[in-house]
Amino acid sequence: MKGRTEPRPLMLSKRANVFYLEHARVMQQDERVVYITDDGGEFEQLFNIPERNTAFLLLGKGTSITDAAMRRLAASQVVVGFCGSGGSPLLGAVDPVFLVPQSEYRPTQYMQMWSARWFQEEKRLELARHFLKERVRLAAEAWENNAHLARLGITIPEELRQRFFSELDSAEGTQELLLVEARWARQLYAELARGHGFPFKREEGRRASSSLADICNGFLDHGNYIAYGYASVVLCGLGISFAMPVLHGKTRRGALVFDLADLIKDAWVMPLAFECAGEGTAAQQFRQRLIETCQEREVLDFLFDFMEDACKKE
Repeated sequence: MKGRTEPRPLMLSKRANVFYLEHARVMQQDERVVYITDDGGEFEQLFNIPERNTAFLLLGKGTSITDAAMRRLAASQVVVGFCGSGGSPLLGAVDPVFLVPQSEYRPTQYMQMWSARWFQEEKRLELARHFLKERVRLAAEAWENNAHLARLGITIPEELRQRFFSELDSAEGTQELLLVEARWARQLYAELARGHGFPFKREEGRRASSSLADICNGFLDHGNYIAYGYASVVLCGLGISFAMPVLHGKTRRGALVFDLADLIKDAWVMPLAFECAGEGTAAQQFRQRLIETCQEREVLDFLFDFMEDACKKE
């Protein structure tokens, strides 16, 4: 009689599930990963986590995880992150703490190709420009196809895009590229705030809710962290170090996560944060809508393809 074999996990780029948990205990039970709610109620509830179809798991306030559950999640290449309330970081607005699956059998060729370019400053700058140009292309495409933005008359003007591309091509170093990127982001925020009819200033980690701008800032924090999760899954799956960024963070060893996540933040996180703030949507509903949007747009597939192509870029 043949021994029982474990079913194979789905490819990382095809996984559908993202979990954010609060006040729960994650453990292994009967060859499954489960979580038990711990909200002070009379009855505990147990739910299954289908780890072979899960991309990443965020653990918020009041959560714990056993070593057996972590071992099983790691075997299925599930990225686990500890975060603060609502899905945004506990100690900083853009400082993710991920426990990445440790496998000796992840690919090596992508890290080798990436590092071959990364150690040459000129090629690293070209990669940074490539990231930013793709970020603009994707945002323009997503905004053009966003029915809510169309109703409000919110667009990314062609003049703005062309000016951005011109500034990118003339920028001579990382610091100049960061300044160009900052101007781009400010203009997108201004366009969204104008269309939605409330004043806005980006303030990361503010954790206030006294105005629509505060609520929107909170949604942006939560949404950005979900984007970091997707980026971490991709880099971990390809075996590329988080510590070799092209644009962000000379002092942040996870900075490549931010570079990659930025590709999808302008396109989907930012517009949805403004839309949900204006509609009075609850934070949990915002997160669920964002995860559904990322699944519909096949964000993981896109990010995997982008990073593979970037590694091979001459």
